[in-house]
Parts: sequence; structure tokens; C-alpha cells
Amino acid sequence: MSQMLALVIVIAILFIGDLVSTRTKAWIPSVFVSAVLFLIGYWTFFPKDIVSVAGVPPVVATMMIYLLITNMGTLLSIQQLKEQWKTIVISLAGIFGIIAALFGIGTFIFGVETVIVAIPPLVGGIVSALIMSEGAANAGLTTLSVFAIVIYVMQGFAGYPLTSIVLKKEGKMLLERFHKGELAATGQASSSSEESKEEPKLFRKLPKKYNTDYFKFFRLAFVGFLAYLVSTLLAPILTVSPYVLCLLFGIIAASVGFLERHALQKANGFGLCIMVLMLFVFDGLKAATPSMIVQIIYPLVGTIVLGVIGMYIFSFIIGKVLKVSKNMAFAISLTALYGFPADYIITNEVINSLTQDEKERKVLTDHMLPPMLVGGFISVTIVSVILAGIFVGFL
Repeated sequence: MSQMLALVIVIAILFIGDLVSTRTKAWIPSVFVSAVLFLIGYWTFFPKDIVSVAGVPPVVATMMIYLLITNMGTLLSIQQLKEQWKTIVISLAGIFGIIAALFGIGTFIFGVETVIVAIPPLVGGIVSALIMSEGAANAGLTTLSVFAIVIYVMQGFAGYPLTSIVLKKEGKMLLERFHKGELAATGQASSSSEESKEEPKLFRKLPKKYNTDYFKFFRLAFVGFLAYLVSTLLAPILTVSPYVLCLLFGIIAASVGFLERHALQKANGFGLCIMVLMLFVFDGLKAATPSMIVQIIYPLVGTIVLGVIGMYIFSFIIGKVLKVSKNMAFAISLTALYGFPADYIITNEVINSLTQDEKERKVLTDHMLPPMLVGGFISVTIVSVILAGIFVGFL
């Protein structure tokens, strides 16, 4: 198969996934559709190395992971996190609920290795799934390597409808309070977008014509290199995943003004990076056989169900303590199952389904969108990468 034919086929699959997701308003996740099509392809006429043939070998995907995780760190707004401290606590409580349920019950049913591989992808997204998939593959656990990818693909089926249901209940309650005069718009939803327009402090005097896409990429790569270097230097004493350090260094670099917020988006590279990573994720399905898929269905469904139950119990308790409604608390914790941009899309779809009045939309947006975005950021962007960096060492 020629490179261009392979490229056309794999990108067409990603497009079909997006198309179905859009048509069904995200009730059928794009990653699920794409994963099914890749599996059908691998079981029929795809060469096993179709992703590499298309131009995405593992070394290219690794480069994109470094850039993406460093970019994730730049998304952290310290001010917004201060305003949303209750959201952070609830999000962490939901994650602890997943860990408690799976380690407390799941290990006796599915085994320790399965639980270790399952938790980071269940708490996070594509990056943590890739870390655990690679770790399992390196440990010779081929089935669990595929399991890490499949759980990432499938968890949205639990997260999307549940989030939509509880957010609609929360939205109706907020509208009732608004009509009674008990609620007003806060303006929090616009703060992050305004902050993202700021130039990095260290380069404010630099003429804009010199702040090219290449300069943005250079700074991202440099910060990623520092993370790799520190990880290597620490290796004889302490094993720290370079991906975790990329996240930390990205936060620091954005805070001191070395990197701008949303640096990868501003360098016009975010879409390409995501495309490469998604192809690399689905490349992990090439080892999956029909018998293997049947073999992992039981632990797949079991770990997701246990995780969601643990998440609900812990978020409900912490929500009661912090005086946050059970619906909002559960919605915040559910963001761990999908993260950005799904948290943004689902919240907006719920708001649009509840009202078309501009004032009501603003109230709902200001009270529901910031906690959903922060919840997804804490779980998927920060905690899941840290957990993956720790858990992969146990395989």
C-alpha cells in the first residue's frame, strides 16, 4: 500500500468518526466509531503497519506527546483554579472514588495488573491511555496494552449520557433560581478566554513579526527537552516520567511568561498533533484479535461500572460537605471520563437544549461551564498523567 493511499484511508476514518459524533450530538463518540473501523480494517485488508506507512511512526507520535503535554500545562489559569477550589476538591474526590472502588473491589475480580492499567485511562484521556498502553506492551502484557486503548475508546459511553442527564437537572434547577431572583451571571466563563489573548510576559516587547509559529514551537520543544533532561538526570535516584515533568514545566513556563497560553493552538499545530496522536492510539489496536476483544469485554464493562459507582459515592459525599448540588458534583467528577473538548461541547449542548434566551444562557454558562472545564482539566490533564507516570512503574 502506498503512503498517500494509507494516509487518505486513516484520515477518512477519523473524519467518519467526527461526522457520526456530530450527527448524533456526541451520543456516539467519534473515537468509538474510528476504533471500530480500524478494527474492521485490521481484521480484513489493512496492513498491520498502516499508520507507520501513512507517515506516523512511533517516534513522531512521541514528539507530539511531548508538545501536547507541555501545551496542556499552559492551559492552567491559577486565578480560575483559585475561584474554582470546590471544583478541584470534587474532581479529586471523584478520582479517589475510582481508585478506591477498583483497588478495593476490582483487584479481587479482575486482578491487580488489570486495575493498574485501567485506572489512568479511566481517569484521563489519550495521553494517559498511551502511557499505560506502551508500558503494558513493554512489560509483555499484549492484551492489557490493547485494553488500555479500548477503555479510553469506550468510557465515553458511560460519561456522555450520564453527564447530559445530570447537567439538564442542574440547569433546570438553576433556571428556577434565576426566575426567582436568587441567581445572577458571574462572568467567570469569559475570564479564561480573555487571559489566553495575553502575550507571554517575557516577550511582550518582542515585535509580533518575530513571534512566528516556529518561535512558538521552539519554546514548546525547549521546555519539553528540559523536562526530558531533568527526568534523565533524576533516573539514577528517582524515576519520574518525563511526561509528568512536561506538564509541570509547561505550567511553570506559562506562569513566568516564557510560553503563552494555548501555545500549540497559536502556533497552528494543535489539530495536526491531535490527528497524529489519534492515529497512534488506533495503531495500538493492530494487536487486537476478535478473541482478545471478547476476552477484555468483561473487565472493560466491570471496571467502568465500578469506577462510575465509586466516583458518584465520593463526589456525592464531598458535594454535601461543600454544599454543591449532587448533580453538579457528579457532572464535575464525570469529566474524568472524557475531558476537553467533550466537557465544553456537552455543557453547551445542554444549555442550548434548555433555553434560547440570551440572559438565561449566560446564567447557565457562567454557573456550569467553568466548573466543567476546570474539572476536566484537573482530572484528564493533570492527575491522569501523574497517575499514569506512577502506575506504569508497577507493570
